[in-house]
Amino acid sequence: MLILAIETSCDETSVAVVQDGRKVLSNVVLSQVEVHAVFGGVVPEIASRRHVEAIGGLTQEALKKAGVDKKELDAVAVTVAPGLIGALLAGLSFAKAYAFGLGIPLIPVHHHMGHIAANYIAFPQLEPPFSCLVVSGGHTIFADVPAYNQAEVLGQSRDDAAGEAFDKIARALGLPYPGGKELDRLASQADPAVPSLPFPRPKFDDAPLDVSFSGLKTAVINFLHNQSQKGIEPDLPLLSRSLHEAIIDMLVPRAFEAAKLRNRNTLAVAGGVAANSHLRKALADRAEREGVNLYLPPLWLCGDNAAMIGCAGYYAYQNGVVADLSQNAQAVLPLSQQV
Repeated sequence: MLILAIETSCDETSVAVVQDGRKVLSNVVLSQVEVHAVFGGVVPEIASRRHVEAIGGLTQEALKKAGVDKKELDAVAVTVAPGLIGALLAGLSFAKAYAFGLGIPLIPVHHHMGHIAANYIAFPQLEPPFSCLVVSGGHTIFADVPAYNQAEVLGQSRDDAAGEAFDKIARALGLPYPGGKELDRLASQADPAVPSLPFPRPKFDDAPLDVSFSGLKTAVINFLHNQSQKGIEPDLPLLSRSLHEAIIDMLVPRAFEAAKLRNRNTLAVAGGVAANSHLRKALADRAEREGVNLYLPPLWLCGDNAAMIGCAGYYAYQNGVVADLSQNAQAVLPLSQQV
């Protein structure tokens, strides 16, 4: 089965051709990082317009790289939720027209199910059930994946996402956007002999698998203001390492607790923050100690891409998920809720 996949949930325009769910024939991505860097973050209206401008050409490029004629396609899969509503509509509108013009099915895909499915592309042996940590710029979720087209949220962030905390703190430090990569690099330069800064790691008695990064973000910004008032130049590597330790302390134990809660011995990780080297090491070390099978996707599959949407779309289609031309996009949609 040949699926044309489209992903436009935020600021990457991506089109892919995926065969039978797991074989990626092509995957092209056009990043808008340079466009939004001057604003220190994604501007939704600009992102939407850039998607409209790029998607037609990227589709032709994806088909050419795959060596596939559009008449050979069996379906079109597209991200419909969650994300920036204008950006989602740009991709969905194009996908509707393409599917209608070719007379083939339209498959709506939940963005988070796409991130989870990235692991199927990287690891042919991986099959549900397993546990998954979905951690990105917009979401932090501890999920159980009992089947290809199902996911249960066991815990999540109550406010900011881990990736958002990285990016907002990086901006406060004057680092270039997106700042997560630069913070990752700085943390590696910290002097191991210097004690870490005591940033908060909130817990919730009523929901032990939930997390919160808003207070952490505020604590770091208050620390920077305090240092500035004293005329002290902050130790950026130390601050970055301390920030990483706080975030990792909130993510890693809960990811493994979520797996234990559903008696899973397999843990996958997904989303843009899954590319963070310190998080990857902490997860790998814990998995080795506890004898848990850990799946960390390659870096190209951590960020937003259409290949993962094609994979998730394939399994959705196998479960009878198709849409008509009335399909709409949704800015917010829980992972456990079907599109």
